[in-house]
Amino acid sequence: MARQSWRKRLPSYSLEALRGDLGAGLTTAVMLIPQAMAYALLAGLPPIVGLYAAAVPLLAYAVAGSSPTLAVGPVAMDSLLTAATVGLLAESGSEHYVELAALLALMVGVMQIALGAVRGGFLVNFLSRPVISGFTSAAAVIIAASQLRTLLGLDLPRSSSVSEIIISAGQRIGDSHLPTAIVAGASLVALWALKRYAPRWPRALIVVAAGTVAASLGGLAERGLAVVGEVPAGLPALSIPSLDVSAMVEMWPGALTIAFIAFLEAISVSTKLAQERGPGGRPVRANREFVALGLANSAAGLFGGYPVAGGLSRTAVNADAGARTKVSGLITAAGVAVTLALFTDLLYNIPKASLGAIIVMAVVGLIDARAPVRLWRVRRSDLAMLVATFVATLTLGIQHGIAIGVGLSLAVMVARTTRPHTAVLGRLPGTEYYRNIDRFPDAITEPGVLIVRLDAQFYFGNVNFLKQTLANLEAEMSEPLRAVIIDASGINQIDTSAEAALRELSDDYRARGVRLIMACVKGPVRDVLQRSGATDAIGPESFALCIHSAVAKLKQG
Repeated sequence: MARQSWRKRLPSYSLEALRGDLGAGLTTAVMLIPQAMAYALLAGLPPIVGLYAAAVPLLAYAVAGSSPTLAVGPVAMDSLLTAATVGLLAESGSEHYVELAALLALMVGVMQIALGAVRGGFLVNFLSRPVISGFTSAAAVIIAASQLRTLLGLDLPRSSSVSEIIISAGQRIGDSHLPTAIVAGASLVALWALKRYAPRWPRALIVVAAGTVAASLGGLAERGLAVVGEVPAGLPALSIPSLDVSAMVEMWPGALTIAFIAFLEAISVSTKLAQERGPGGRPVRANREFVALGLANSAAGLFGGYPVAGGLSRTAVNADAGARTKVSGLITAAGVAVTLALFTDLLYNIPKASLGAIIVMAVVGLIDARAPVRLWRVRRSDLAMLVATFVATLTLGIQHGIAIGVGLSLAVMVARTTRPHTAVLGRLPGTEYYRNIDRFPDAITEPGVLIVRLDAQFYFGNVNFLKQTLANLEAEMSEPLRAVIIDASGINQIDTSAEAALRELSDDYRARGVRLIMACVKGPVRDVLQRSGATDAIGPESFALCIHSAVAKLKQG
């Protein structure tokens, strides 16, 4: 399928598209190379591993991906999750650590391919926006705190506890390595200034180049400034990680978390860019993206890398630089490969403090300071989810934070469907329209007639809620109840428990001389009621196309 797709596109591939892809691919490569090295350090890996993860995965994604602009490679979130997962089993930077990181990438890839094959893209719907915002903001704080050791030249503990890192840094701030702190401070200021005043310039490359020149000419490495050091030249080679079963058992929760987070990052930025391209752009296919990212991560695992995702900032740069097709990704991969083959000597004196500054500036953009204000105004229950996820991630760690966030999303979803919104309806004067009497005080109600709308699927979880709601509303009526009309326009689905409850309601009302009428019943719901025999039990005459005709039936007797 992928080969056919390429063959169909190649004849229409224009010189204009090549210019756009060439410029975008080279621009993204310039941005990716220093970022990949920085993120590898964040993951506790040698910088060369980041470059390996920046090369082959791009080729793998180009085979099956549906986004023409997604820039796959190392990202901050996956790097931190890798450190949190692999760090439990091996010493950071050790050979065993590198092997486990590659195995983790392979596990993530297999999981993503499997989820894509079974059309599991819908599962990310359980990650609500407030949870994602709280998680990413907390993760950004953790990432930034983790770089204090690099920015200050201090030997701080590696921990996902922000308080532990900050307290330790505060206690030892006087021991900071001055040249390291100066390089870090200058890098941060330069990155901020370039972002604000020259946003189109490759600021990461400029900062790394300037830091490298300063380190080389000033002999800062001899004065204790930590630099990247020797980077082995050559392209990554195929190497199947050792399938350590015990390690795989320990790492699978982290692998699953990375699989979903990586997919979520990729699908979010790809969908946004597809929408910006307008109706003429090719849509992003969620399940195909799962498979494509799975291939990219599998390639990373097989060629000495670690888990990758679609970078938000790099993808935006790639699109803004003129990328037209996935050829831009191939050009980016070629740029990384050329660097690995010919120019690794130039990477020796890159200050780690400059790479740390790149990480900090990159993750600052993940903190959504406006979200709490917006949620306070729009929906405070969502704000509670954001805050709970944020606090849990900061205090308990990355994996526990996202697990608690997902659990909160599910709990809120269940709560909202088991106690859904209901409304008592009345007719607007001079019309045939019926609206919520709480919102339209002038709506007219019929004496002894209760018209109720249920705004949710009708299933076993809210059967008793509807029964109790009807009983409570009847108790509040000033006149004897003679008819109940259920507006089913908001009911999209119904299960066997709900249809049985409708029969019970019908029998109970009939025994009391109260008439039950179902109005505005949708086709799928009507089909279930007919197949179950509920339509005959309730009575075909007790169904109406709209509320007004239901009221008319009552008036006709």
